[in-house]
Amino acid sequence: MDCGYRIDLLVEDKVIVELKAVEKLERIHEAQLLSYLKLADCPVGLLIDFNVTELRKGIRRLVDKFHE
Repeated sequence: MDCGYRIDLLVEDKVIVELKAVEKLERIHEAQLLSYLKLADCPVGLLIDFNVTELRKGIRRLVDKFHE
């Protein structure tokens, strides 16, 4: 993407992984990932927060409903 955005990880051109280490995941983090999904024409994204006691509690999966 040539628009100033920086994706943390792109897996097989199908999954975007956005990594965070924040007190609490907010809606703005989800909006950021959804923007990346649309701009990269990618169907699925994972938002992973490492600031949790159990990693599974810090993982959110987002799907771009409008992906063709």
